[in-house]
Amino acid sequence: MTPDLTFAIPGNLQTLTGGYGYDRRLIDGLQALGLSVAHMPLSGTFPAPDAAALADAKSRFAALPDGAIVIADGLAFGVMDDIAQRHAARLQIIALCHHPLALEAGLSTEQAQRLQLSEQRALHAARAVLVTSAPTAHLLTRQFSISESKITVALPGTDRQRFAACAGKPPVLLTVATLTPRKAHDVLIEALAQISELPWSAHFVGGMEFDPAWAAALREKVNAHGLEQRILFLGSMAELSPAYDGADLFVLPSLFEGYGMAFAEALAHGLPVVAARAGAVPDVVPESAGILVPPGDTQALAEALRRLLTEPALRQSLQLGAQQAAARLPTWTDTARIVATLINQIRTASQEQE
Repeated sequence: MTPDLTFAIPGNLQTLTGGYGYDRRLIDGLQALGLSVAHMPLSGTFPAPDAAALADAKSRFAALPDGAIVIADGLAFGVMDDIAQRHAARLQIIALCHHPLALEAGLSTEQAQRLQLSEQRALHAARAVLVTSAPTAHLLTRQFSISESKITVALPGTDRQRFAACAGKPPVLLTVATLTPRKAHDVLIEALAQISELPWSAHFVGGMEFDPAWAAALREKVNAHGLEQRILFLGSMAELSPAYDGADLFVLPSLFEGYGMAFAEALAHGLPVVAARAGAVPDVVPESAGILVPPGDTQALAEALRRLLTEPALRQSLQLGAQQAAARLPTWTDTARIVATLINQIRTASQEQE
């Protein structure tokens, strides 16, 4: 039996990152709505595939029947431009762009330009483009020349949560993000070093295996500031609710976010947020629930944290704002319904053309 949808995803679907979490919850949500979804695994070497990975992806796409609807995760699709163009007329490809590959931190100018070109070609070959925020949609329209009519926004969902007590002594500052340069843990460490005289502890939750050299450098930076007893690297967690429940505020100064699921999760738990005004973060975190500072600005980040740690009334106000924002967050059922509607529109249009 041919599935309603094939979902092409590189690497291990159970990987503990926001992007993979979105893919998992989307699959579950679509299945709950009655759609059959086939998972098509691709090599974990994407977005820097070797020859074997590309050959495998080519054979898997070639094996799909004519007219098949395929969602391709952007971690792979952004460098699969040749495959996308080859099958554009035969398959109904939906490109899922969490955030453009060229905007990852730490790339050389040449690498960024190459990724920009390949992803633009791939996106133009897709039947439709699925993004996780309105700012990402605007970015694709502005920088990649993708028509607005081709883009569907399906915000990540959240689960309703019990609000954190926010009563830690000392306050616990929580960060949830993989240890990669774009997440700017280095900026956060430097900011925390500037307020070391204040009472606080920091919990860094997130995988260290994606960029081991960067993770090691972050540990060295913590040790150099003598903060190894106060900044704890906790690694990946399959269940994050206990970490949010035990925190007093959430801080993550990412240099760019296509959406920022960790920020939405923090709001769902009623946590005040300190973040950088980057990418979609201002759309996720309202002024009533957090303080946003310029990306990469250590001084501004330190000052924001100092204010929240020394002004109880401000922290309580932002905590209330976070709780109010939590009620407005979409659910994963909302996310799945938007994507299911897109799939049904594509299926109907295809049948009308036959």
